[in-house]
Amino acid sequence: MNEIQKLTNVGALQLSHAAVQKKSDKSFANMLQTELEKTDGIRFSKHAAQRVQERGIVVSDRLMTDLNQAVEKAKLKGARDVVIIGKDGAFIVNVPHNLIVTTMNDAEMKENIFTNIDSAVII
Repeated sequence: MNEIQKLTNVGALQLSHAAVQKKSDKSFANMLQTELEKTDGIRFSKHAAQRVQERGIVVSDRLMTDLNQAVEKAKLKGARDVVIIGKDGAFIVNVPHNLIVTTMNDAEMKENIFTNIDSAVII
């Protein structure tokens, strides 16, 4: 009789463990979705952020709006890697990841060659 109770308790333990695991999986999925929603719009890679600082590029709200709109237009056309050129400089963007890979100011754009891009957007 005692052996049967032990087996029953083990089964209950396994069931309760599975229920806890399912709850935590839902929590993780919810947390992941929340984080993904936070990253709407473009982001700067560590390299690009460093270049912005080194090159004295001012990242204003207007510039961010322009860059986001340019990336959305490029995305609609099926672009993957795009150079966005404006009066503030040039920004190389990986469109599928909404990630600015690097940037340069207007002086550095002169006599420069942009490689590994499939599209360009002028803002």
